[in-house]
Amino acid sequence: MGAKRTRGQRAGLSRERVLEAALGLVERDGLGALTMRKLAAELGIEAMSVYHYVPNKDALLDGLVERVVERAVEARPAGGTWREALREYALALRRTLLAHPEVVPLLASRPALTARTMATVEAILDTLREAGFSPARGLRMIHAITGLAIGEAAVYAGAGPDALGPNAVDAESFPLLAAAVREGAAGLDGRFDFALSALLDGFAEAAAG
Repeated sequence: MGAKRTRGQRAGLSRERVLEAALGLVERDGLGALTMRKLAAELGIEAMSVYHYVPNKDALLDGLVERVVERAVEARPAGGTWREALREYALALRRTLLAHPEVVPLLASRPALTARTMATVEAILDTLREAGFSPARGLRMIHAITGLAIGEAAVYAGAGPDALGPNAVDAESFPLLAAAVREGAAGLDGRFDFALSALLDGFAEAAAG
């Protein structure tokens, strides 16, 4: 006779489904509302059954970070250059964080060194190694890109895309700043693209030097 299955297993649950339910709960009710008991209620199972998939609260939070990072890496173009891979990773990470703003503080504060997160980073490092970057430089590049995406997502989530309108600055007192704002320099989408391009240009220049 096989091992007795838990209620969660009978319900067809998996670690991925548990983490997706946790993401949905956090998005709806906020990160502070995430508890093992509430997650179990969300899944329609007993609280103890959740521990079959995530052993504790820290593992659950690490799992949320893991899911966000995996989604970003899944968007990388197959067979693209290292620059295209990093650019799409950054755009996808920021896009995912904007869809789940409550998770932004987690990525900013937790290394989340799960096996799957490290496998994700390993895949990007392999792309960079093939382009001639050492593992150490590649990891620094990933950290820089990730930090930019997290920071910009946090600003966007807090301010919104139109936080500084074209008439928000007194042109008489601050003519240069007002001119820059009128030309769209304060737009968060454009600012992110500019910063990302500057980072990638810097990586390319360092590789060529």
